[in-house]
Amino acid sequence: MRNWHDLLIAPECSILDAMQVIDRYGKQMVVIVDENQSLLGIVTDGDIRRGILNHISLSEPVERVMNKNPITISDSAHLKSIVRFMRKRKLKFIPLVNDQHQITGIRFENEEDITIKDHLVVLMAGGLGTRLRPLTEEIPKPLLTVGERPILETIIQNFKAYGFYRFAISVNYKKDMIMDYFGDGENFGVQISYINEEKRLGTAGALSLLSDIPDKPILVMNGDLLTKVNYEQLLNFHAKSGAMATMCVREYDFQVPYGVIQTDQHKLISIEEKPVQRFFVNGGIYVLNPEAIVEIPKGQFYDMPELFHQLIAKKQNVHVFPIREYWLDIGRMIDYEKANIEFATVFSV
Repeated sequence: MRNWHDLLIAPECSILDAMQVIDRYGKQMVVIVDENQSLLGIVTDGDIRRGILNHISLSEPVERVMNKNPITISDSAHLKSIVRFMRKRKLKFIPLVNDQHQITGIRFENEEDITIKDHLVVLMAGGLGTRLRPLTEEIPKPLLTVGERPILETIIQNFKAYGFYRFAISVNYKKDMIMDYFGDGENFGVQISYINEEKRLGTAGALSLLSDIPDKPILVMNGDLLTKVNYEQLLNFHAKSGAMATMCVREYDFQVPYGVIQTDQHKLISIEEKPVQRFFVNGGIYVLNPEAIVEIPKGQFYDMPELFHQLIAKKQNVHVFPIREYWLDIGRMIDYEKANIEFATVFSV
């Protein structure tokens, strides 16, 4: 990478600063160096997501989530040796260092390539959009325009940017409008089929209508979300974790508007003034193995949380993937207005 210097940051920089560099240059990592360019550590997108799950504040120094012992290679090594070493270790990148352990470059594997992915993406677009009336009285919510194009088109284009091209759209309310707009996907450079819900089946029930159960994991997403989630990272995370199902989650803060009292019977122990409660909530994006899809009852109303409860009850391996990127559920009018304000900045490409 020619501009590898752009990925170098100081240890006192915040985790948020590291996130911004990762998102700006799209290399999914930053390098932590001191004032002499000596390598102190590496922070990847995965390190940041693990920090989020451990409730580490994004204002904390990046060294809180840093890998202090990253794999490196001498900058005097021949290029073929570097490539062979990376392939053997299955590395996506490796820092090059000199004898003083100063970084002199970064080698990336296939950094310019987009891998075409044969995984099916199922988009749930059959909802009534009741909370967005009167807008949805004449047009289904996935076709509402945000940034001069329908929400669902933006979703498809974002997946396409990561190499996904096979889509199935679950339709019910005003389905003809959606099918007429997208057709078979040829005009958008993808392949689109449709799951026709004769009756509403919930956020998972429509998957029981798939004509064929795929032989590899599928991605499922609500058709009213705008997000910059890295779908390739999500899929890789699911594969590496060995999960049966993965749910994307996002952090949600709620401030109690009163002083919270701790007591021991009638004795006052403490008063915490307006504490902030933090939770992880469902982000409406999932990865499911074929075996998980088989668990969904045929043609019945069945929401995705029910499927995850069932898998957990059966002791299946179920994981969460924290969303740190932009995410907006366009469920209310205030969300729709916010999306139109923010679209040009977030989805400028």
